[in-house]
Amino acid sequence: MNTQTKDDRLIRFEALLDSDHPAETLRTIADAWPGQVVFSTSFSAEDQVITHLIATGGANIGLFTLDTGRLFPETYSTWTATLERYGLPITAYYPDAAALQDFVAAKGPNAFYESLENRKACCHIRKVEPLQRALQGRQVWITGIRAEHSPNRTQMRQAEWDDTHGVFKFHPLLHWTSQQVRQFITEHQVPSNPLHDRGFVRIGCAPCTRAIQPGEDFRAGRWWWEDASKKECGLHVHHAR
Repeated sequence: MNTQTKDDRLIRFEALLDSDHPAETLRTIADAWPGQVVFSTSFSAEDQVITHLIATGGANIGLFTLDTGRLFPETYSTWTATLERYGLPITAYYPDAAALQDFVAAKGPNAFYESLENRKACCHIRKVEPLQRALQGRQVWITGIRAEHSPNRTQMRQAEWDDTHGVFKFHPLLHWTSQQVRQFITEHQVPSNPLHDRGFVRIGCAPCTRAIQPGEDFRAGRWWWEDASKKECGLHVHHAR
């Protein structure tokens, strides 16, 4: 596919978007690419909002999650509550057993604390490679990315072409504020991870996530032992168009 073709397709994709009506937009996208649209959920607050929009709006979108094997118990409880509330299947993708076994055998179970190289290797095994499998053969990837999450996301567009995975990416809540997310969850009684009420803004693997203190940056609770400029796990590589 040449650059012009990607640009043309992105323009047509963006024509389907309606920022004021995310549920309708999700349904429109699902109808345009039947069976080829998936949503990745980590059961975060914004992801729970999107799950609610998909379930109640009737969009034919597949849900999946990356089970790293190091998630919080509260995350698994939220996963269970989501299944009970909406009745939608959520496919779990797990790390390759052989790759994980070799890594832990050579480096140890907590090697990610020792170096950036080890941490990125762990993220690749537990998240990046399973994501590649989850997106294989798909056309559209729905995410819960919000601009507030990171300074490098403030200039993002709601729709992107992702060269890494060969899919369109759509971020329906990109411009929502944290207050809007919380209000939606309260109004619609959406299942929510109780860790959010304990100061956990971004919730990932338990060994790599902590609550943040008042005034701290959103991402201060993720990989807190690393330089702030290196806090990415490789799931969202933004050389997209």
